[in-house]
Amino acid sequence: MLVAATHSGSFHADDVFAFAILKAATGGQVRLTRSREAADWDAAAVVFDVGNVYDPILGRYDHHMRDKPLRDNGEAYSSAGLIWRDYGRDAIARLCPAASATQVEVIWSKMDAGLIRDIDLMDNGAMQRHPGHFSTVLETFCPTFAEAGTDEDSCYYQAVGLADQVLARAVAQGFAAAQAQDAVAQAAANAEDPRIVVLDTRLPWDDAVFDLGLNHVLYVIRPAGKDWTVSAVPPQRGSFGQRKSLPAAWGGLRDQALAQVCGVADATFCHSALFVCGALSREGAVTMAQIAILQ
Repeated sequence: MLVAATHSGSFHADDVFAFAILKAATGGQVRLTRSREAADWDAAAVVFDVGNVYDPILGRYDHHMRDKPLRDNGEAYSSAGLIWRDYGRDAIARLCPAASATQVEVIWSKMDAGLIRDIDLMDNGAMQRHPGHFSTVLETFCPTFAEAGTDEDSCYYQAVGLADQVLARAVAQGFAAAQAQDAVAQAAANAEDPRIVVLDTRLPWDDAVFDLGLNHVLYVIRPAGKDWTVSAVPPQRGSFGQRKSLPAAWGGLRDQALAQVCGVADATFCHSALFVCGALSREGAVTMAQIAILQ
């Protein structure tokens, strides 16, 4: 049983989420004391968000000091980020036992750069606070001034319950992203033309193409209902542009009209913005991509 401690009283998203991470990492084998007494901190193996000490070897994870722990990019950690750095991989492994060691690292990195970093930034005042942010939502569990006498510890554990669920779902999404990345990497390695990646299932490929550094890929083909689609890869992550647009003559055409113009008998559509087209067969979609590359 891991013995942990943090401060009592009002709470923030970082100390709530830090405990959720510890719970996941230990399979629930953690006992938490919420206290302002130094003696209670001294009795704990892990102390977070309090104590004015950051020393992982001693299990001390505060971040409120003048010389506070920083990420490599200079952004300040909160207790959530510090606990995630040391316990996040164990949390992922327990929440997602099917993940390989490599996939655990992918999940950890994606969450560290996303959800965890945002909690850190919000706690340190480096991100604009707004009502819909996850950190703000967690902090609504703090009793208001109009709820005098409400047990703060009970409210804290209610917030932890929500954090538990979000952590589990974020790990599940990260695992799906890691699996998609593996599939894209394998498809790219097997590609007859390195500029065309063909996937056998409809999985998300956007992040994987950039995370894997597949700078030469122009089109990604995958099944979509009765069609196979050809998607043009954007020049940067999140861009609405294309590294190489589909042929302008195809734009907005469908079925027979498109087939006549592109020369692929089972062509079904081409978006007017020239970022996606489709055919009824895998072979037809591959042919459309091959033609697009030459035009």
